[in-house]
Amino acid sequence: MEAAVVDWTLYWFMFPVSILVATTAMLSGIGGAAYFVPIFWIIFPILDTHFPAVSGARYALEPAQVIAVALFTEVFGFSSGFVGYHRRRLIDFGMGWAFLKYTVPVAVAGAVLLILDVFAAVWLQLIYGLMMVFVAYLLLGGHDGPGSGGRIRLPERDGAERAVTDNTGTVHTYRFHAPRWGILPLGLGGFLTGLVGVGIGEVTIPLLVRRYRVPVAVAAATSIFVVIVTVMSASFSQIIGLLNKGGINAIPWNLVVYTVPAVITGGQIGPRLQGVIPARTVERTIGVLFVIIAAAFLVLVYNQFTGGGGAAH
Repeated sequence: MEAAVVDWTLYWFMFPVSILVATTAMLSGIGGAAYFVPIFWIIFPILDTHFPAVSGARYALEPAQVIAVALFTEVFGFSSGFVGYHRRRLIDFGMGWAFLKYTVPVAVAGAVLLILDVFAAVWLQLIYGLMMVFVAYLLLGGHDGPGSGGRIRLPERDGAERAVTDNTGTVHTYRFHAPRWGILPLGLGGFLTGLVGVGIGEVTIPLLVRRYRVPVAVAAATSIFVVIVTVMSASFSQIIGLLNKGGINAIPWNLVVYTVPAVITGGQIGPRLQGVIPARTVERTIGVLFVIIAAAFLVLVYNQFTGGGGAAH
């Protein structure tokens, strides 16, 4: 049987797009998969419809490919960002490990369910759309801001005092104790990361900033560490599953060759911009974007349930 010809120029436009995605992810602490999944799941099928690829190639990906490639790409982008934040000495590793023992096992479990096709694509899209509603709610003011003294403020007497001194000599102080009520959202965020590609970054940032009142720079840096280890665990499980099911061609390498080097580049740009753009401006901008993404996914799901649209890829 003749092997399919791979069009290595098909996804060239994803190089600049991925740089922008990775830069934004580094600034917000929210995983790059949160941006890649809607691109792969909504934009690519539109390209198939209006700009059919040559030689029968398709832009659109299967559900497991969508999540696996998004997380696989995110690993490289966050690794690059991790190096940037590590150089700035902003990561609190002890705090990060306290979260990871809850997130990694459930992320692998979610990845296994994805590969086994336990959930139909439309249900994965519904879960993703609802996740975006939740994240947009958090970003656009469904919580009290850092240091606002709101109802979820952690009492200063609760937890041990910690301090991180960055490479400029600035000392960031805060209090932290092992997660108690946060175990449930951490577990859910990890599981959803393995299943639909988003969740852990969206949970970690609110916990660090809103609950523990960790300074934004340290929170973003530590969130990167938590996200990368969790995502790496889920991504490798998904990639191994895809290879077992479909062989080496199950991975769209002609897409990965553009996204991976781009997110490595963006991963270095993001940390350099930390503090240049006000954190609240970043939150609001991304919040509005996620409202649009949530609406698009929920409309997509509605059309499938009512017969108003084609089946999901």
